[in-house]
Formats: sequence, structure tokens, C-alpha cells
Amino acid sequence: MNTSLSSRKLTLTDIADIRAYEREREAFRAEIIELKRRRRVSLGTVVTMVFENRDTIRFQIQEMARVEGTSTDAGIQEELDIYNPVIPEPGHLCATLFIEITSDEAMREWLPKLVGIERSVEFRLPDGSRVRSRPEAQHESQLTRENVTAAVHYITFDFTPEQIEAFNDGVTLAIDHPDYLEQVELLPATVQEMRRDLLP
Repeated sequence: MNTSLSSRKLTLTDIADIRAYEREREAFRAEIIELKRRRRVSLGTVVTMVFENRDTIRFQIQEMARVEGTSTDAGIQEELDIYNPVIPEPGHLCATLFIEITSDEAMREWLPKLVGIERSVEFRLPDGSRVRSRPEAQHESQLTRENVTAAVHYITFDFTPEQIEAFNDGVTLAIDHPDYLEQVELLPATVQEMRRDLLP
């Protein structure tokens, strides 16, 4: 898929109509499963993050259009407007943060406890610098509450040129929320995926 030099965002021409998508879906889905495997990071028992790119978001939109039967340009454009902000431009990383709980009991325990988690994630780079998460602005008002958090958050990380240079093997992803302290060193394959997002 060609990426514009000025932006990685998707347009209507990037989204196949439902019949065309059915013809490519099996192969594209297998490709995205493998891609997400390299871009998924588990932090502790209930938090998983998937670092999004143009292909993962195109898959998300195609699948939603397929399930909902969306076939009009206006309907697809609405999905593009919602999800394009989660495609990282060079110098940025974007992730979907999932609080993976399924029972009502676990929700009652964790969702009030993890208020503010969308601002509690950071990369710790081999040069000692740190890059902190911020909520993706368009989704923040819908997902952030004072007394209870959402099970899904869209977050962004903004890197300086020096931090991009330092983003190599040895990067740690951490959560320093007072009720959820976790960290993990990223696998080399995951680091390489993210470097592709960060570089022009």
C-alpha cells in the first residue's frame, strides 16, 4: 500500500468495498495477525498494548465496515475520522491500551482502580531518557472519567530526534500507575516495528 509522503493517514481510496475486501480478506487477515503479534506488548496481568500503524487501522476499518454493512462514502469517512488519529506520523508512536478483564467482578475491581492509566505509560530508553504517554486528544473526552476508567484507551508518545536515535534494543515499556506497576523489555522484533513508525 502506498504511503503519502506528507501523511500516513488513510483516505477513502484505501478502503476496499465489501465485495473486493472479501476477496483479499483471508490473506490480509493472516498478515495482520502476524503483524499484531510483533506489535503487541503485555504488561502484567490485565494490560495489553497494541502499537497501531496504517495497516492495523485499515484492517480495523475494513472489518467494521464488513460487520456493519457500511458501503457509503459518508459511512466510511466517519470511520476514517475516528481512527486516522491513531495512525502514527514519523516521530510518534500510537497504541491501543486494553484492560483485559471479562467478569463483572473484575471490572468493578480494576476500572475504578486504574483511573489515569492512559497517562502512566512510558518508554525507558537505553540512553536514560523517558517518553511519556498522553491520551489521543480526539478520544480522551469519551474514554476518561473521574471515578472509573474505560477498558480501552488510545494513547500517543511524542519523540525528539535524539530519542528516536536512542530507540534501539534495550528499550523498556513501563506502567508506573500507583495501583499497577509493571515493566517489560521489548523484543528486538517489536523494537524494529516501532522504529519503522518513528522514522520518516
